[in-house]
Amino acid sequence: MSVLCSQKADTGHTISSGENKPGHQIQKRSFSLDDDSDGDCLDNEVDGSTSMEMVQLGANRTKNVLILMSDTGGGHRASAEAIRDAFRIEFGDEYNIIVKDVWKEYTGWPLNNMESQYKFMVKHVQLWKVAFHSTSPRWIHSLYLAAVAAFYAKQVEAGLMEYKPDIIISVHPLMQHIPVWVLKWQGLQKKVIFVTVITDLSTCHPTWFHPGVNRCYCPSNEVSKKAIEEGLNESQIRVYGLPIRPSFARAVFSKDDLRAELEMDPALPAVLLMGGGEGMGPVKKTAKALGDTLFDKDVERPIGQLVIICGRNKSLAESLEALEWKIPVKVRGFETQMQKWMGACDCIITKAGPGTIAEALIRGLPIILNDYIPGQEKGNVPYVVNNGAGIFTRDHKETARIVAEWFSTRTDELRRMSENARKLAQPEAVFDIAKDIHELARQRGPLADIPYELTSSFSSLI
Repeated sequence: MSVLCSQKADTGHTISSGENKPGHQIQKRSFSLDDDSDGDCLDNEVDGSTSMEMVQLGANRTKNVLILMSDTGGGHRASAEAIRDAFRIEFGDEYNIIVKDVWKEYTGWPLNNMESQYKFMVKHVQLWKVAFHSTSPRWIHSLYLAAVAAFYAKQVEAGLMEYKPDIIISVHPLMQHIPVWVLKWQGLQKKVIFVTVITDLSTCHPTWFHPGVNRCYCPSNEVSKKAIEEGLNESQIRVYGLPIRPSFARAVFSKDDLRAELEMDPALPAVLLMGGGEGMGPVKKTAKALGDTLFDKDVERPIGQLVIICGRNKSLAESLEALEWKIPVKVRGFETQMQKWMGACDCIITKAGPGTIAEALIRGLPIILNDYIPGQEKGNVPYVVNNGAGIFTRDHKETARIVAEWFSTRTDELRRMSENARKLAQPEAVFDIAKDIHELARQRGPLADIPYELTSSFSSLI
């Protein structure tokens, strides 16, 4: 095969190894890329100097990791950034991590507008419920994915190839099928590792699962069973948990220190009330009910304090700040230091978002779930309740009553639920995922390390 057998400096292409690590020098080589090569001499050269040169060419090259996500809900971006941070902590500059919404940047309507469509539908939950369940049968979502591929596969291909990924990580259910097809068309399935990291705790849409992936990382045993039902092999599946930011996974906080830093009452138990990134749900009603029930009228003093996270909902934050409170209250907007607020509190009230649940479990917070999005979040309710880590109620008055009892007459129940939450938590999940992907990359061998400049000519080999 002339691509391997011929090394003509005057007619070939000079190939650089990419970003080299300090202390390593990679020799540049020139290869003749003849179009009529037939591959006959590969076996003759595999144990010779050319094979060694190929190994040297990619052995110390920084690998590109492309993480595919979409801002349809905050959980996908949070998981993508958690994986990015874990790679940087574990492997430094060995990997170049790129987080991209390929649909938004490279395709047209409707894919480039999924974020606003999703927000509209979850505000009108019955629309989302219909969309989720009507597209669940395989023959239906296979048809619409094939239709989307007919229009936008070339654009997706251009987006993927721009970043020359060695590893592709999908953290969104609609980012399996078309990227896997692109890799197959390009002959890159043996070069590029493709893995799926599922970001739903229990109930999953079937589009999460594709039998062509190298790994499918499942957050729970319930999801791994679904993966097998959808045609994946046990060897493809790993159950590590939901990837949560390393600031949650490995940070050790003192509650007293956090309360001092956040200017909270050092003695009163605290409840954290969340409305998600958009400040959705019955936040104001629940906050007012808590303000009443956490004030002991007999002795005229508070029995607890309240922290309210309003997300991007500025009008909600302003209306809450305008109220007169009888208990200590902190009203916050969009927070980037949730690990501190969770660490300073004793329980949490939230809708059944998987990321918030996983973070609360790590901090050992008993959870009151007050709502869920039909479809992917419905199964999160029994996941929490059946494992003794929390309860579910949509009644804001009942929610307030339960918190007041946890802070006064039912402290043992609060302590027991906190212990159950910690047992259910999987704080090392994001690091386990990063390490397993690294091991997959290590096992690929020298042909997977060939730079992209050579892959079009080597496609018959790999």
